[in-house]
Amino acid sequence: MIVPFVKYQGTGNDFIIIDQRQKQYLKKGDTETIRFLCDRRFGIGADGLMLLENDDHSSFRMVYFNADGKESTMCGNGGRCIAHFAFKNGVFSGKTTFEAIDGLHEVEIQDDEVHLKMIDVPIINKAADDDCILFTGSPHYIRMISKIPENIVLEGRAVRYNETFKEEGINVNFTVYDKNKNKAIVATYERGVEDETLSCGTGVTAAALACAKKYNAPSPVRVETKGGHLSVSFRESEYGFTDVWLSGPATFVFEGTIIL
Repeated sequence: MIVPFVKYQGTGNDFIIIDQRQKQYLKKGDTETIRFLCDRRFGIGADGLMLLENDDHSSFRMVYFNADGKESTMCGNGGRCIAHFAFKNGVFSGKTTFEAIDGLHEVEIQDDEVHLKMIDVPIINKAADDDCILFTGSPHYIRMISKIPENIVLEGRAVRYNETFKEEGINVNFTVYDKNKNKAIVATYERGVEDETLSCGTGVTAAALACAKKYNAPSPVRVETKGGHLSVSFRESEYGFTDVWLSGPATFVFEGTIIL
């Protein structure tokens, strides 16, 4: 079977996208195949893979898999990339909604800047010391520190595989906040990839909201990752965070076919 694909990246977080609106190439149980496609030595190589599918109530459906081949929770950078791909292929123009595993998302394209509305976040749970846990479509552990660790993989795995999280896993975000610039620097260890990624959209969103809660950071918070810059805007009330938007670039890298 010959499978056409495109490769996208959003601030260094890279994805394989397969358009399944006309023909089904992959399904949720194809774990080994998806793992192979995401392998950087034997396959195409990516942090994750997404299927663009038809949806009865929105412009399209996004189905997301981590590099381990398993269907995963929401991916913010992936959502921005697949929306840009759909836009470039005439699925919608300007703004629309699409369905993902955590529900309906609004999205707006302005040039190559993609603005993606994330889910509301009513609760921020405290963890050890000053750490906290948020669910922004995916579960995230936020560790506020004064300097980004040199070894993100080592530090991230210590949290991801501890007794509390080893079963389900959690994404770990090391965050430095500069109050004078209203900017956060974020480095992320991602479950499912089981490595550091250059950027994580739901992680960046979680880190920005944690900065708002802990440091009264105003909206929007600018976020610097190793793969580029993003921004997170929001409204905060006694009920938590609403009207949360993740904004940043989504870039086409290349397209091709692969024989399976």
